[in-house]
Amino acid sequence: MISVLGISCGPSPENTPDPNPYEIQYPAIMDQYLPPIRIPDDNPMTVEGVELGEKLFLDTRLSGDNTMSCASCHLPEASFSDQAQFSIGIDGLEGRRNAMPLVNLGWMFTLLWDGSATSLENQAFTPVVDPVEMHTTWPDVEARLSADSEYPDLFLKAFGTRNIDSTLVSKAIAQFERTLISANSPFDKFLGGLPNGGWTETEWERVLNGRDIFLAEEKGDCFHCHGSPANPLWTDNFFHNNGLDETFDDPGLGGVTKNPADNGKFKTPTLRNLLFTAPYMHDGRFNTLEEVVEHYSTGLKNSPTIDPLMKNVAEGGVQLTQQEKDDLVLFLKSLTDSTFLR
Repeated sequence: MISVLGISCGPSPENTPDPNPYEIQYPAIMDQYLPPIRIPDDNPMTVEGVELGEKLFLDTRLSGDNTMSCASCHLPEASFSDQAQFSIGIDGLEGRRNAMPLVNLGWMFTLLWDGSATSLENQAFTPVVDPVEMHTTWPDVEARLSADSEYPDLFLKAFGTRNIDSTLVSKAIAQFERTLISANSPFDKFLGGLPNGGWTETEWERVLNGRDIFLAEEKGDCFHCHGSPANPLWTDNFFHNNGLDETFDDPGLGGVTKNPADNGKFKTPTLRNLLFTAPYMHDGRFNTLEEVVEHYSTGLKNSPTIDPLMKNVAEGGVQLTQQEKDDLVLFLKSLTDSTFLR
């Protein structure tokens, strides 16, 4: 990830050279198990585009009153998630979902809890005009950026034009977001045969026991939705009703597809960096990992669309012992990449 720094540029030369290609450096575990990120033909990654996207991501002029940026709800120190249960917009209005972390998005083929965005470029349009979020208009944003002393030259260097529009803003932000790759957790190091980073031998035995519970169908059975060590994204990229409610105030995927069979289904979030991304679930109802594990152990609620993968619904869940729950939580914590926050 490039550093979060301001960009200072002088006047552009009359003939601006082509932007420099940005080469993604894939961590070993991503290179081993995942294909390269698919880059849209109409938005190739460039050094200039990524730097511009980072500057825009941090710029409060994308909001109606110049107080909120993308980073206001996707905090870098929280693995680009929001530490509030529901993000608060510029008018003090509260959203209805917890902001998802922006981690390894280049491999995600659907975005947001309800899958309503299918590309990073498409997703970046919405928050700016959402009346609950940044509550402005794209013409106003374009005018503010065009009046800035730096932005026209930065757009020229990134895209070959000083004419700033919403499409180019969204493309630049999407380029930056594709650089947010996290793959340096203690468990990643363990899989790569490296020291696991400060854990005692006893702790690591418990981590491995937690991994076994995570993978065991008769125990945690978490891998069907969140993947195994051979899936370093730690999400299946699909949508599930995981037994949170019997009835739904928020239909999730069903609100997008208009199919009642999809009501109560939400995208499986990544398990990476959970130590920094509380609260958990689409509505931020759980404040701790212990509460999350307890939900699957004893707190499942039945409904017509509950996923068949949710085991022992009649008993409330898989009924883990306290030691099993503790070890499973420790395993989840081992998926935390502290270097990503730097």
